[in-house]
Amino acid sequence: MAQPQRIQILIHRLPGSDDLPLPRYMTAHASGMDVYAANREDIVIAPGASVIVPTGLAMALPEGYEAQIRPRSGLALKHSVTVLNTPGTIDADYRGEVGVILINHGRATFAVKRGERIAQMVIQRYVQAEWQTVEQLPASSRASGGFGSTGK
Repeated sequence: MAQPQRIQILIHRLPGSDDLPLPRYMTAHASGMDVYAANREDIVIAPGASVIVPTGLAMALPEGYEAQIRPRSGLALKHSVTVLNTPGTIDADYRGEVGVILINHGRATFAVKRGERIAQMVIQRYVQAEWQTVEQLPASSRASGGFGSTGK
């Protein structure tokens, strides 16, 4: 089996987060690293509410890469708690603390505890587009068919 490409990413632990693990892959073939909550006290999320959970980390991604913050399936399934702006994007030029916006879609309050796995982080290459204005787009079999136009 082919091994995934590896890159080095500079990461900085913010004061007070030395006791927490760095984001890490939990299995050999995982594409996402688990990210941990760095809150000092429990953060209670009421039903329907959203909060930013600190991670205690800042990073310098290589140019041409982004970090995507995605939900953890277990948190979503068991507690109806998910990442609100999924996937959240961390740009290569951002140097502030990584925060995870969680929303509680459940009926009960949910307490985020320090050190809890709250999200996954996937590192991706990206390209930047340049727009080219044209008078007419090339034809396609779908044409302008929109929502639901491809059938079931």
